[in-house]
Amino acid sequence: MTEFGPFGPLVGSIDEGTSSARFIIFKANSSEVVASHQKELSKNFPREGWVEQDPNAILEVVVTCIQKAVEKLVSLGGNPKDIIAIGVTNQRETTIVWDVITGKPLHNAIVWLDMRTSSTIDKLLDTVPNKTRNQNYLKPLCGLPLSPYFSAVKLRWLSDNVDAVKNAMKAGTCCFGTVDTWIIWNLTGGPNGGKHVTDVSNASRTMLMNIETLEWDPLLLKFFEVPKSVLPEIRSSSEVYGYIAEGPVKGVPISGCLGDQQAALVGQMCLQKGQAKATYGTGCFVLYNTGDIRVNSSRGLLTTVAFQLGKDNPPFYALEGSVAIAGAALGWLKENIELLDNVKDSQEIAANATDSGSVVFVPAFSGLYAPYWRQDARGVICGISEDTNSNNIVKAALEAVCYQVRDILDAMNEDCGIPLQMLKVCIFRSR
Repeated sequence: MTEFGPFGPLVGSIDEGTSSARFIIFKANSSEVVASHQKELSKNFPREGWVEQDPNAILEVVVTCIQKAVEKLVSLGGNPKDIIAIGVTNQRETTIVWDVITGKPLHNAIVWLDMRTSSTIDKLLDTVPNKTRNQNYLKPLCGLPLSPYFSAVKLRWLSDNVDAVKNAMKAGTCCFGTVDTWIIWNLTGGPNGGKHVTDVSNASRTMLMNIETLEWDPLLLKFFEVPKSVLPEIRSSSEVYGYIAEGPVKGVPISGCLGDQQAALVGQMCLQKGQAKATYGTGCFVLYNTGDIRVNSSRGLLTTVAFQLGKDNPPFYALEGSVAIAGAALGWLKENIELLDNVKDSQEIAANATDSGSVVFVPAFSGLYAPYWRQDARGVICGISEDTNSNNIVKAALEAVCYQVRDILDAMNEDCGIPLQMLKVCIFRSR
């Protein structure tokens, strides 16, 4: 019988988001946190509408967080050998390509809210049969509309515009993955036997996986001109993918993987049909558990895989509404136009806004996602009068998030035919 230290068996969680990454060590038999470490991630904006991150920086931050959290565990009298499993959750849709031989990225990661692929969407819409330019043409196969949001469009842009990617694809040395795949591949050995895998929840956000068979779909691959050789193996959300190759948790199995919003659904214990959660962070994401039923939305929502807890278990599906800009609107007020000294003060500032006039803020910095899917939309502040001050604009930014979420909830009620039975809310805070 294995003997454990004072905290008993432990599990580790890699949580890699858009703004930061962290590693959290929990007691295996409860949700009690024993130790954790979090570090911010920077974003690059090479051009208007472009958002990138350095894949090596992402990996470095993850590794640092693991090391620092383990050091804290040891300082508390714990033993890293008590960590029996590690899971990964990650920002979704963000696209990374790298060389399988050298392990070096072929381009910066294109972040999920990047808008450079608008021209790629236009080209793809021209190939839709009968010249209908129907952005929902592929939805019966993958559950998603044609949008710059999803990974396949980003991958197509890379293959069309980056010679290093194009050449690696021809040579058969190109690997594609969302952030979960990049992390797992590197932590399990990288060029020296790293596991090139993803889970069904992340794969369902690429536009390349068949939403019914949970496999890469030949028709989707042909439409986007993506060779199957670049794609990771699709696995369930709960199984052993590989083992950590080095470092303080060497030999520990990576045995769980979920896209961040699906992980929030599971973490909030919304495991039954009719239960939903909303997560507020850079954007806002509302997921409604539809059980084993794939609801085909007619109101601009996404059909996605919620989770599959084991390869022999059936998948659960969800309807999702995505808001591109939520907390990022307050960050914009702070960083770009300096209306806020601290985002945490926004509620107090909004409470001081007068009722004279009606300022409306539409933070469509990266277009509008669900339920509108207008990639050409841009941000606007209107209703300004001579009495308007910074308090009114901060209040309008908070209201903008509420209005967008309300639109999604209304669409969910109409698509599902019944009101939501339960909505849980969680907030992601960078340190």
